[in-house]
Amino acid sequence: MTKAATSSTTTPPRRRRDPQTGTDLLALRAQLARAEKEARRAPTPPPARPANLQPKPVGPQREADLAGVDTTDHTLARAHARLRDAVYDGKYHLCPHAIGHARAEGFLEHDIIQVLVAGRVRAVYPEDRRWLVCGFFESCGVALPLHVVVEHGPDGYLDVVTAFVPKHPHHIISRARLAVMLRYDDEQIRTRTATPGNKPGNRSKGKWRRGG
Repeated sequence: MTKAATSSTTTPPRRRRDPQTGTDLLALRAQLARAEKEARRAPTPPPARPANLQPKPVGPQREADLAGVDTTDHTLARAHARLRDAVYDGKYHLCPHAIGHARAEGFLEHDIIQVLVAGRVRAVYPEDRRWLVCGFFESCGVALPLHVVVEHGPDGYLDVVTAFVPKHPHHIISRARLAVMLRYDDEQIRTRTATPGNKPGNRSKGKWRRGG
């Protein structure tokens, strides 16, 4: 009786876990954890733009804009060498047009000088004795294109005629468009000082009333 009771109360032997199964579970948990981290780190996609705000492709340069403009490699290389020599020797002058555009479009005079030093001559206007120098300037950590037009004299001095942020950086401004821009810059704004009193014949006295 004692032997039978003892044999009936004995627990069955436990089954050993397979070490390979435990390793697979740990690897699966690690993969899931890495996938969750990558999903949290992934940036959220920006909202889709409406159709009217989608960027439109820029058309090619029109041949009519290149009339009277020399873009051969030999001419550009000679103009670039003369530009560097004049800038390094300090033979340049900033015209009021360039300073006005700098104040209006958010770049400074030293940005113009930086374009003259690090930029490239992309077009030569032989009849006007002018060069188009293209480069970049930095604003709030963003590089923006900047085009500078210089006029060279026989004595080696350069006049920085104007500078502007182009709408199409890869296009060359035409002679006609450049002439219109300079003509607009040459116009002076007429101002006058108004007197506090009103003109004769009007009923109002022309002054502000307190508490009105």
